[in-house]
Amino acid sequence: MIQAIAFYLFATVVIGSAALTISSRNPVHSVLWLILAFFNAAGLMVLVGAEFIAMLLVIVYVGAVAVLFLFVVMMLDIDLAEMRKGVVRYLPLGLALAAALLAEIVIGIGAYGAGGIELARRTAVTVAGVPNIQAIGNLLYTRYLFVFEAAGLVLLVAMIGAIVLTHRQRGGTRTQNVSRQNARRPQDATRNTQPVVGEGVRL
Repeated sequence: MIQAIAFYLFATVVIGSAALTISSRNPVHSVLWLILAFFNAAGLMVLVGAEFIAMLLVIVYVGAVAVLFLFVVMMLDIDLAEMRKGVVRYLPLGLALAAALLAEIVIGIGAYGAGGIELARRTAVTVAGVPNIQAIGNLLYTRYLFVFEAAGLVLLVAMIGAIVLTHRQRGGTRTQNVSRQNARRPQDATRNTQPVVGEGVRL
């Protein structure tokens, strides 16, 4: 009974926060609603016994991705009026993409249900009494090792691309010359003068 109440509570909050994430006019509020959706999705994962996925949702998505989104949104000077101008123009394309994704989900669910014995042979065998984290670790570093390394390589390429785009050469900027600053002598930075009374100091 308690699990059913917790499930409906988490599911309701997830759906509501997801809807508010999309419909909110303020980007900062959208990110905050997204964080709430991640927390409640982690609660749903705990209810089904997938504590590893719940931990990933909290640590990776809430602790890194959502916070990164929040900092980026707060640092950028976003013109909301300018962003809303192109919504109507790209609405058909967005609806077409949403329909395509929905069709893929339906086809995937249908294929999973129709797989039967053949699909069961291709899925990984779970050992009774082994925690989820240990079972996932054994699969990642044995059966799916090359796929796991390929995913890490893709993330590495994305990180290098972001660094290259961030640190590109820009004109009209003043950079710091560390060697010139270290080579500067005290007598080059200061000048001793003996001004006459009443005449002031000549710059």
